[in-house]
Amino acid sequence: MLAGKGVGVVLADLSSSPASDLAAELTDAGHQVVAHDTDVREAAQLERAAGRAAELGALRVVVCCAGIATPGRLLGRRGPLDLQTAHQVVEVNLLGTMNTVAEATKVMADVDPYGSDDQRGVIVMTASAAAQDGQIGQVAYAASKAGVAGMTLPAARDLAGRGIRVMTIAPGTFDTSMMAGLGEQVRESLAAQIPNPARLGHPDEYAQLVEHIIANPMLNGETIRLDGALRMPPR
Repeated sequence: MLAGKGVGVVLADLSSSPASDLAAELTDAGHQVVAHDTDVREAAQLERAAGRAAELGALRVVVCCAGIATPGRLLGRRGPLDLQTAHQVVEVNLLGTMNTVAEATKVMADVDPYGSDDQRGVIVMTASAAAQDGQIGQVAYAASKAGVAGMTLPAARDLAGRGIRVMTIAPGTFDTSMMAGLGEQVRESLAAQIPNPARLGHPDEYAQLVEHIIANPMLNGETIRLDGALRMPPR
């Protein structure tokens, strides 16, 4: 969506991700898109990614989508929750988001303000419906996403004086790579739980909300659920 509007885009993702292929595809289509190998847990890598974005133009928009959803019950058949696994989920989803925002805004804060409100840019973070409706086996994932939702208002307040807005989207069940490994029967079952429309969300519907957040200067410090009225059941 951003590339289609003529915005230079840096896809900051792991080297094992399809970011390079997507960047090549979009570049061949005439867009300004580059991939940058980045682990959101590493501040130095994020600093370089933000610097690469600044080479394309003023850094105005950051969308945080990195996340993992490794399941684990507090007490399961194999014993208590594996804290190393839980730590990794929280480290990527919550601390990785915090890390991304901190490194990106370090660059964004130095760009020239624009418009009558003296704005510099906007951060869009990604939580999850699980932040409020966490399911069985999602204790680490739900906690990490609740943390992202919880940091939205204080982050917006921290950055208000610099003309940077902060918003969070909390998607329900979307047809993303996180869903790709599930069987068709499971996917259909998940889709059937959504009241209206009774299907998985499409990534472009997430992008449409990002677009509106960017365009509407009064959206700040809030989490928006994007879930078709879904309230996730226990399992």
